[in-house]
Amino acid sequence: MTDTGTGDALRVGLIGYGLAGSVFHAPLIAAAPGLALDTVVTADPERRERARAALPGVRLAERPEELLERPDRLDLVVIASPNKTHVPLATAALTAGLAVVVDKPIAATAAEARALAALAAERGLLLSVFQNRRWDNDFLTLARVIADGELGDVQRFESRFERWRPQLKGGWRESGDPEELGGLLYDLGSHVVDQALTLFGPAVRVYAESDVRRPGAGADDDTFIALTHANGVRSHLYMSATAAQLGPRFRVLGSSAGYVKYGLDPQEAALRAGERPAAGAGWGVEEESFWGRIGAGESPLTGGGRPFETVPGDYPAYYAAIARALREGAAPPVTAEEAAAALDVLEAARRSAREGVAVSLG
Repeated sequence: MTDTGTGDALRVGLIGYGLAGSVFHAPLIAAAPGLALDTVVTADPERRERARAALPGVRLAERPEELLERPDRLDLVVIASPNKTHVPLATAALTAGLAVVVDKPIAATAAEARALAALAAERGLLLSVFQNRRWDNDFLTLARVIADGELGDVQRFESRFERWRPQLKGGWRESGDPEELGGLLYDLGSHVVDQALTLFGPAVRVYAESDVRRPGAGADDDTFIALTHANGVRSHLYMSATAAQLGPRFRVLGSSAGYVKYGLDPQEAALRAGERPAAGAGWGVEEESFWGRIGAGESPLTGGGRPFETVPGDYPAYYAAIARALREGAAPPVTAEEAAAALDVLEAARRSAREGVAVSLG
């Protein structure tokens, strides 16, 4: 890390100003105490104009090399460009001596993720993966529910990230080119698998079904993963762009009660609408009508169970933790090794879906 000497804000270079860069990373970096967005890299003229309007005073560059050729001007590089660029750009940034945050998925394979982790360790540099869904309101709430023993012993975890998008948007995310790492398995799957492993520990068995439902789509848009964790918990993870009726975001069944939660965390919608995190402004707070319910023997849709207040979502916590890690040497909020463990599962899921078999891990 560059020595800023007097406690000045750490300078951040952001590569990519598409959805990830403009909606998530730029606003959250700006909201983080101790970080300052210095440069945004995008070759797209329209995105450059949007960045210029939204981020007055921030430098603009067309090529990542413009950042990496002058590493002494930055303390951190954030990579929010298309998936296929993550490994080469992270390798180049680490080689240049810069700390790195990479949007998920960090790589196509667990081996690539572990190689990046080894490079970062060799050079004594921070390397972290942006897994914002660990700070979703429902995930934070579920972690509290489990820690408080509200459910007894958790037996089954159902997680759904479903959308109704029958028409294609186009672009690399829907491409069937393997190099693009498109499709829901590596997109939403990176989130739901990370959440399952964070809650319940390593998986020892993976089964998956993956389909291309929409005419003209080249990548999976309807995928299911079943995990058996080493502790016996079973996770059933659903990702779909073709769900005409959306299921609960979480349905968690324990030995004494269950927790059911509908609806998505409101932070993404707020960021898309141009709202920005601010201290004391009620960021991430959810209306009571969306709270999940805890109970046994009845459906929450017919009044069964009792409401359980949703913990406010906290995406700003990720970059606040990155700033602490850079200044104080604390562990990053999400490590490359954790990302590699999730990629072990995603690779196994891809094989399972292709071959129609369950895959053992470890």
